[in-house]
Amino acid sequence: MNKNMQHYLPDPDHTPDGYESVSSFHGLVDENPLWQRENVTLCSVCIDIGSAGTQVLFSRIRLKRQAVDLSTRYLVVSRETLFKSPISLTPYQSETLINDRALGAIIDQAYLSAKLHPDDIDTGAIILTGEALRRTNAERITRILSEKCGEFVCATAGHHMEAMLAAYGSGAAQSSHNHNNRLLNIDVGGGTTKLSVIEKGKILSTAAFHVGGRLIVVDEKHKIARLDPAGKTHAHRAGFNWQLNTQINDSALEIVAQSMADDLTAVLVQSSLSKDLLNFYLTDPITHLKNIDGVIFSGGVAEYFYNREKRDFCDLGLHLGKALRERVDSGVLPWPLLQESEGIRSTALGGSEFTAQLSGNTSYISDPDTLLPRRNIQVIHPEFDFTENFEVKDLTKAIKHQLHLFKVEIKDKDIVLAFHWTGTPEFSRIRTLAEGIRRATASRLDKGNSIYVILDADIAMNLGSILREEMKVLNDILILDGLELRNFEYVDLGRIRLPSLTVPVTIKSLIFRDVLDAFKRKERIHHEPLT
Repeated sequence: MNKNMQHYLPDPDHTPDGYESVSSFHGLVDENPLWQRENVTLCSVCIDIGSAGTQVLFSRIRLKRQAVDLSTRYLVVSRETLFKSPISLTPYQSETLINDRALGAIIDQAYLSAKLHPDDIDTGAIILTGEALRRTNAERITRILSEKCGEFVCATAGHHMEAMLAAYGSGAAQSSHNHNNRLLNIDVGGGTTKLSVIEKGKILSTAAFHVGGRLIVVDEKHKIARLDPAGKTHAHRAGFNWQLNTQINDSALEIVAQSMADDLTAVLVQSSLSKDLLNFYLTDPITHLKNIDGVIFSGGVAEYFYNREKRDFCDLGLHLGKALRERVDSGVLPWPLLQESEGIRSTALGGSEFTAQLSGNTSYISDPDTLLPRRNIQVIHPEFDFTENFEVKDLTKAIKHQLHLFKVEIKDKDIVLAFHWTGTPEFSRIRTLAEGIRRATASRLDKGNSIYVILDADIAMNLGSILREEMKVLNDILILDGLELRNFEYVDLGRIRLPSLTVPVTIKSLIFRDVLDAFKRKERIHHEPLT
């Protein structure tokens, strides 16, 4: 295993309760049929297209069946980095477009250098973040790449997701788990800063703030070559009225970076914020900032913060990293600093692992060739408490209510019903669940829609058999177990893997439109005169 990952991944020979050590197979693990059923190895790619930099990371991931209580969920137990591409500046064609040809060349070169072909890739993600999201061709590019970069590579975007991946990839989540404490991860990228509060290894809150190292870029003649709307507003707050091609010097950039560092510090330590500062949030403000035990920095600017990078890329990055370090060293940012961070690689490292999940191996799939693979299926999670003697009418009502909330009736496309099952797996209870699903989706079944259901307990095979054999539901049925899903998520479903009889599932966020709307809303604010 890559030694840099050991601080936040379980050691395969010291696995959690319910696992067996790899060594227990006495050296014949790869050929042992039992081991192959219990362990699945995937080749994963993460393509991180950020405001400032683009990188490609290939990993080999091993997942092991948990086999605890009513779950056969597969969990990641080790990850080996196969190849890390150089970090290239994200190529932009204009203020509104990413240079798709140049970006394609960067990614092609990464596959060539790694000696891997898209056919070798089992899973992965293309993560679009920060200012790259504002470009009008961003969604189209990621959709095309997801289809060409491997069998099961998904496109994903969103400030909250990036914050979560950075918290996992930086090492903050595992450190919080190991030390049983609450940490703040500050991921400062080229266009945005992602904030995450993690307690005992779990994400409590995430947010994004419009501070970044490449919101202003100058050319070799010290003329402004790139001035994003937020960069222009930050310059204005620092006392400058800059336009493209305005000639500036390093001391002016440093003043703007100091002002940006003050703004970021204020949103973290002040109890009440001015309207101007609130307007820099691209999400709701971060919460759970009380009782923070430590802070860790990640993202490209973290390389300057931790004094790992000396080069100046003619932007705000160097100055911003130093300004934030000054505030930590002086105690203005009042929390102890964690020195270990994956820095600029954090989001890619988090994405390479946490996009890969597997269903349990007790699935019910009526016709794998018809039902799989599938991309971008919306998750509908009815709020329902499975009491010991729950009633079918109550479950039917809860499912119909959730379908109505998400306007599923008028969309008439595939959806996944997700349930958190509690209680015993008695036949009568599972049959009641099946009856509730059949009644609530009757109109969809009449139209020929397939049934997709995902649960977190091992009752998929029984549930599918009841729907098909007892209730004579002739529509295609896919029921997976061992996975937890929530509303506002989407899933991609891969082909069945043998001999484990599992299905690769990517749980993700697809919110390009929401993110773009947030940027446009903030741009309108940034263009307004500041009082």
